Amino acid sequence: MTTLFNSSQEIVFVLHGLNVTQRNRNIYFVFILIIYLFTIFINLTLILTIFLENMLQTPMYLFLCNLCINGIIGASSFYPKILYDISFDSHVITYIGCLTQICFIYFYVYCEFTNLTVMAYDRYVAICKPLHYHCIMTIRKVWTLILLTWLFSLLEVTIGIVLTARLPLCGVDIDKLYCSNWAVVKLSCIDITLNNLYGFIFTSTQVSQTILILVSYVNIIKASLRSQAGRKKFMQTCVPHLITLINFTISLVFDVMFARYGSNTSLLALRNIMAVEFLVVPPLLNPIIYGMNLSQIRNRVRKMFNCKVSAVS
Repeated sequence: MTTLFNSSQEIVFVLHGLNVTQRNRNIYFVFILIIYLFTIFINLTLILTIFLENMLQTPMYLFLCNLCINGIIGASSFYPKILYDISFDSHVITYIGCLTQICFIYFYVYCEFTNLTVMAYDRYVAICKPLHYHCIMTIRKVWTLILLTWLFSLLEVTIGIVLTARLPLCGVDIDKLYCSNWAVVKLSCIDITLNNLYGFIFTSTQVSQTILILVSYVNIIKASLRSQAGRKKFMQTCVPHLITLINFTISLVFDVMFARYGSNTSLLALRNIMAVEFLVVPPLLNPIIYGMNLSQIRNRVRKMFNCKVSAVS
């Protein structure tokens, strides 16, 4: 098959996932905008709370702060484009814009998994080796792990984007609400074995990280059962992490499986929900879960808002 485009043509993809009428367009726009603004607000609130409170600048809270920053990246890679598409009848995106969106979405995915792995390691040391925790998890080591999380994610994204950008394309129709790597790869005119190989390596990496987290939690649960204090620490700090991990992993697996093996004739609403769940729910849910479970964060946020109310009155 020969490519439909030459090197001088600007490729514009057509997104087919959105189906809104003029009558309900404004309702969707306002609803999605409120969710996006609320997501940004609660993540920024948690980030500012951690940075403004010296007592919260410990390894666990710094990793949580990194998780919230990544949540903002994930939400911002999806919401602005969908809000723009809702406002217009033609749902298109340029080739560069599509690759940029893919870059941010997949950076968010890689960074989320790696950060959750690092957080599991932190909880393992805190509960299984409490006497050595402060010697092992020094502030320098924490910032090193955060930096490596970002660099490792950036490297994975760069390799994936380079492999996708090299492909000549024979189509412009993307049956999704946003640009995804596999949706673009499927439009290729040439063999995509190399892309599939990288996809397998990426999947293996995420599976390995998940296994490391599960092994950590097996040891954490064993250690927690030995004392009342251990059980309390597990419920406060580990349960939110497990909820975050399970929700993110399941939603991402559904999206990957549905993108590769799902039918295009399936219900549009079901396809859209499965495609955006990992971009919408974790950034919204993570700060709420941690904010409710960690008393230090709750108290600090309450204090911040009480001060603002007092200043206004």
